Amino acid sequence: MAKNFVLWAVIAAVLMMVFNNFQNVGRGNELSYSEFITAVESGQVERVTIAGQNITGTSSNGESFETVLPAYDDKLMDTLLNNQVKVVGEKPEKQGFFTQLLLASLPILIILAVFMFFMRQMQGGGSGRGGPMAFGKSKAKLLSEDQIKTTFEDVAGCDEAKEDVKELVEFLRDPGKYQRLGGKIPRGVLMVGQPGTGKTLLAKAIAGEAKVPFFSISGSDFVEMFVGVGASRVRDMFDQAKKQAPCIIFIDEIDAVGRSRGVGIGGGNDEREQTLNQLLVEMDGFEVNDGIIVIAATNRPDVLDPALLRPGRFDRQVVVGLPDIRGREQILKVHMRKVPVADNVNASVIARGTPGFSGADLANLVNEAALFAARANSNHVTMEEFEQAKDKILMGAERKTMVMSEKEKTNTAYHEAGHAIVGRLVPEHDPVYKVSIIPRGRALGVTMFLPEEDRHSISKRGIESNICSLYGGRIAEEMTLGRDGVTTGASNDIERATKYARNYVTKWGLSEKLGAQLYTEEEQQGYLGAAGGGQLSHLSDDTARVIDAEVKGLLDRCYQRAATILEENRDKLELMKDALMEYETIDADQINEIMSGRKPSPPKSWDDRNSSGPSAPASEESRDMARDPDDDAAGETASDR
Repeated sequence: MAKNFVLWAVIAAVLMMVFNNFQNVGRGNELSYSEFITAVESGQVERVTIAGQNITGTSSNGESFETVLPAYDDKLMDTLLNNQVKVVGEKPEKQGFFTQLLLASLPILIILAVFMFFMRQMQGGGSGRGGPMAFGKSKAKLLSEDQIKTTFEDVAGCDEAKEDVKELVEFLRDPGKYQRLGGKIPRGVLMVGQPGTGKTLLAKAIAGEAKVPFFSISGSDFVEMFVGVGASRVRDMFDQAKKQAPCIIFIDEIDAVGRSRGVGIGGGNDEREQTLNQLLVEMDGFEVNDGIIVIAATNRPDVLDPALLRPGRFDRQVVVGLPDIRGREQILKVHMRKVPVADNVNASVIARGTPGFSGADLANLVNEAALFAARANSNHVTMEEFEQAKDKILMGAERKTMVMSEKEKTNTAYHEAGHAIVGRLVPEHDPVYKVSIIPRGRALGVTMFLPEEDRHSISKRGIESNICSLYGGRIAEEMTLGRDGVTTGASNDIERATKYARNYVTKWGLSEKLGAQLYTEEEQQGYLGAAGGGQLSHLSDDTARVIDAEVKGLLDRCYQRAATILEENRDKLELMKDALMEYETIDADQINEIMSGRKPSPPKSWDDRNSSGPSAPASEESRDMARDPDDDAAGETASDR
């Protein structure tokens, strides 16, 4: 639209220039009327042409001239005739009715064209269907059965979810199989899961297996600034789907339009709620839409309107969770088809070392490994590149150009060694995977603890052990630098330890003094919680003081326990510090040697570690479940999943 507008503007400008040039052709010198009369009386004018008040003529020497009659002069003709001037009269040019109408309406047409242009751009009509008034049409993209190549073979790691949706494929292929027995296929399927678990991919696989048209749209595509536009788009989308039935409509991020009604600004008249009302009616209203299956995806089912989840609408929820070790292996094999991998790459070993990874995380892992191999000008992706990619995802990219003083480097080595030793010696703690004093991301050093298997909860003993290991770095600084020499490097450790302790007391009910009761201070629990039960009552001053005392007591006990462990293993602290200063990064095998009182051997390549026996996989076991400082704790994260 913008290109066409500019093109027509250029054409109009060119035509105006040509027209002006034609008008200027043949024009002579301009004379004032008095000069013209003087020339006539002196015999210098041979011929004149009068057209209204415009006078043009030719002088006796052949030059052209023109002038304008300022007012009616009844003596002009006598003067011309007396001086032997040839006079020619012309009728004044008259414009036709349509020409006058066009010239009068041209400014209005230009204003309307500009208005329609900006309306089209504002409403996204430039890429949509129809003209500038098509913003009420659906923005759903239609993929025909021949365009969808995704099948269930391309989806791995969610076998239970695939089983739940296979009957949708059978119904779309042979609806009579269910209708003969009076059965009705679910009209709406809600896919719930964390980001990156493959909800959209699974929906495309359903359409690819069933060989039916597939409409894809995002929940935010329905909502506009004008009330009623979203509802119009919903109607238009279902009208299109009826013409293509049987078909699938996939709505991604449906929580953008499906939030609970009555909790926003504007009551029941705002655009989003009108759109939701229309969606509810189209899915299960007075008119039946047979042959249309609506699949929606969200990672926030708690905020959806209850009417959207009732039977007849999204009455079936398919949970697409994080894959287990077998699922991760299958996902890795799917993505490894696209890259040339070396013979030493073992997908099962990588899967054991990546619990908690989603399908998107694993795809990113394979891609990062391929990038590392490309930088090294290698023809294949080896296990070492996969190890480097995993370290980058878990711990951040190395900042090798960052210059650290020897004092700061030594302090970082003591700090990370304190974390590793305490974590290695407390019960029910994740094994130490790797310790590094190479700056990564925003950290000057990293200590990675990886669980040995997929974990879904954490015990009271395990929580206390985690708090102890978090304080290990600060205590190691105190032992080597003194109380006045400690640095701010433990700020994130203290924050996470405090979160553990507060949840230990207020949310998980592990405090013996306060008992198994919820003392959370959260104001809201999602839109459904706010709408149903409102805010939780505030804590009394006495209860708040008891909670603070319990939290501080737990942190003090763990702090003292970690200090005792490090004091008893001061020799191992010095040994690990020396190893870090020499090698900068040490793995689980070297840590085992240090804890047995021996000087660690130099780091091995991946092939050497892989062939050294059963002890090698210990460093490839799992993922740090508390690597994000914003997570409350690993136990809470697991229970939330």
